[in-house]
This record gives sequence, structure tokens and C-alpha cells, in this order.
Amino acid sequence: MRKVLLLTAAMAVVAPLAGCYSPGERAAGGAVIGGLGGAGIGALASGGSTGGTLAGAAIGAASGAVVGAATAPPPPPPPPPPRCAKWGYDYYGNRSCVAFYNY
Repeated sequence: MRKVLLLTAAMAVVAPLAGCYSPGERAAGGAVIGGLGGAGIGALASGGSTGGTLAGAAIGAASGAVVGAATAPPPPPPPPPPRCAKWGYDYYGNRSCVAFYNY
């Protein structure tokens, strides 16, 4: 019975992380994980009182949402510059592209 409970608790923590792509989804997953962790820590620290559990859940959810939103992957790199079809020179004698290849 204890193994089933431990497995269920582990799945409850890991499930919100599956398939999170946007910063909003990551923030929501972080809030869930932070809220659960904060509620557990608040309950242990306050001896099981409701106020301590709720305060821990609120603090954990807020900090989890902030951390979750901050873990978004960086955007993809910009596309490569177009290739030059014809080179020319500007007014100052610098070489510059006059025409680009069409893709």
C-alpha cells in the first residue's frame, strides 16, 4: 500500500511537467508543484494547522509559478541571411549586395 501511495504522489508531481511548451503552461505546472510542496512543508512546520498549510500552499504556488514561467526555452534562432545574387559598391566604396536570390 505504501508503494502505491508513493508512486501516486510521484506521478502527481511529474504529471504537470509533461507536455508543457508555453510559458503559461510552465507557470501553471510550476504553481501546482509549488503549491503541493508548499502545502506539505507548511503542514509539517505548523503541526498540521490549516493556516500554516494554506500559507505554505500560497507561497509555494506563487514562487512555483514564477520559476516555472522563467524556465521557458529560448526562442529559435533567426533564419540565415539571404544569399547575394549581385554585388555592387555604395557611395563610399564599400562592397554591398545589390540583388538577392529568390527562394
